[in-house]
Amino acid sequence: MYAFDIDAASKTDLYRDLAAALDALTADESDPIANMANMAALLWEYLPDLNWAGFYRLVDGELVLGPFQGKVACIRIPLGKGVCGTAAATLETQLVEDVHAFPGHIACDAASRSELVVPIVYQGQLLGVLDLDSPLPARFDAGDAAGCSALARIIAPRLVG
Repeated sequence: MYAFDIDAASKTDLYRDLAAALDALTADESDPIANMANMAALLWEYLPDLNWAGFYRLVDGELVLGPFQGKVACIRIPLGKGVCGTAAATLETQLVEDVHAFPGHIACDAASRSELVVPIVYQGQLLGVLDLDSPLPARFDAGDAAGCSALARIIAPRLVG
């Protein structure tokens, strides 16, 4: 069993502690699915105001649902479609304050209002995306984007098992 002392006093402290916890959880595990599952659970447990946290993996040129926490989700997303597909196609983090204003948003959960999607890239190759949804508008900010990008850099080499 793992127990982590996550300090949420500031966003910087929160993501520093999440990075240390993620490193501890995944450092000695070679299975990519296990590593994604533990990361999704870690984020679900310690990030407030989420209604979905998980992964879409790049499989044969499209995003395919990976481990997650939350309600059932869309299984396949074409590159360039929706927030996840846009992040994957552009290799750029998507920070969306209002998903209803995002052209082509794919609503897997009608309760979602804001979204943060971070591409996971290893040695120049897209592996998938980390997707966080919230029922609150403008839930995510630049601090979340930076923190989740740092987490994506930690997990990326541990997904090529």
